[in-house]
Amino acid sequence: MHDLDHRLARRVLDECLRQLSLDEVPLKTGGDRDRLAERLDGLIGPSGHDPETVLSAFLRDVAPAILACDTPRFMAFVSCVPSKTSMLFDLLVSSFTLHGISWLEAAGPVAAENQALRVLADAAGLPAGAGGCFVSGGSSGNLSALLVARDIGVRRRGGRIERPKAAVTADAHSSIGKALHVLGMDPLPVPARDHRLTGAALRDALARDPDRDDVVAVVATAGTTNGGLVDDLAGAAEAARERGLWLHVDAAYGGAGLLAPTVRDLFDGVERADSLVVDPHKWLFSPFDCAALLYRDPPAAKAVHTQRASYLDAIHDDAAGVWNPSDYAHHLTRRARGLPLWFGLAVHGTDAYRDAVENTLTMARYAADRVTGTDGLTLVREPELSVVLFRRDGWGWDDYKRWSDRLLADQVAYVLPTDWDGEPAARLCFVHPETTKQLVDEVIASIASPLNAPSASSASTGTTGR
Repeated sequence: MHDLDHRLARRVLDECLRQLSLDEVPLKTGGDRDRLAERLDGLIGPSGHDPETVLSAFLRDVAPAILACDTPRFMAFVSCVPSKTSMLFDLLVSSFTLHGISWLEAAGPVAAENQALRVLADAAGLPAGAGGCFVSGGSSGNLSALLVARDIGVRRRGGRIERPKAAVTADAHSSIGKALHVLGMDPLPVPARDHRLTGAALRDALARDPDRDDVVAVVATAGTTNGGLVDDLAGAAEAARERGLWLHVDAAYGGAGLLAPTVRDLFDGVERADSLVVDPHKWLFSPFDCAALLYRDPPAAKAVHTQRASYLDAIHDDAAGVWNPSDYAHHLTRRARGLPLWFGLAVHGTDAYRDAVENTLTMARYAADRVTGTDGLTLVREPELSVVLFRRDGWGWDDYKRWSDRLLADQVAYVLPTDWDGEPAARLCFVHPETTKQLVDEVIASIASPLNAPSASSASTGTTGR
């Protein structure tokens, strides 16, 4: 197993080169469970198989059974759109077995990752001492940050809180609720005003809560997943300061907007965050799985997260310059997952990232203008970032589903409807900088076409049921 099969290596690298050389990745249509089970049956057993046989099974059955997210035609979710440069470097990271646990074992990778973290911290306006580490995703980052918020908040209150709380809105990412559950915390629901957290709403919620002294943190979102909206970060920061609350900003998706001059003012107040999460694998063109977790005061996070054991004594060193990523999140073993971002930033420069983000923002505004100018379509709201919500007059859930299915079957695009204020709406999410106006025009035309008129059942009943 540990001897290199040169023939297999050439085959694998050839396939990597072929995939990377595609001008546009095919969208594809997903997979069939029964067919996959049949085709993969027997591949793993006591005896091995010829590598070519297994590689062929991967290329024939496994790799095609997906919906490709790294294509301009994928508009259903906040997808992963890694640059060719970052994907190439990810191969190198794997080949060098760079794990990035501690300074003792991986000083070079950690130093490079910290350079990339500094770019994001500077974009957010965090102080020079801010820092953290890269984790697998926003869910891991949110959990790690809220663990620090909980412990520090409880300690500030003399340790007398049985069930700490965090103030959140219904538009916060689903991982926030899961993190609170894991941490033994409760949410303090803050009524969102126009789907965003405001300082005034936070103060009102705190004033009404009889257990408000149990609230230790507030979670603000910079780029909500469903609508692409940015909370009132400045207002939330001021209200948090008044009550001594930890301010965590979940910018997993929207944080890339920190680099874009046209929307940077939406993030005013982020510089006052105690913790911040930005996912480069979302809108900063890095491969899965890469999320940046930053703390205003890293020593406070280190005091919470550092794991102590005899077998870890060797990596704990308080000498100047020593930085262990394992001290800043709920992990030990980790890939040096920030290196592809570091490499891309160093090769292309931050201006290229700025321009790529601005391209997607421009396309979202173009799509919104096309919706507004098309009879029968109604823009739900002007896009703040790169999510566009709109409706087709008279359509219900079944109509949007048929539209989505047709676009996918025709390999035009992958789009999905969503729920907005209790009613279905079409949702386009732009994160690929090479999405064209022509493709947007095709998608908009497809929903406005008489061929996609409401079904007889929904038109006759007037329902919008799923």
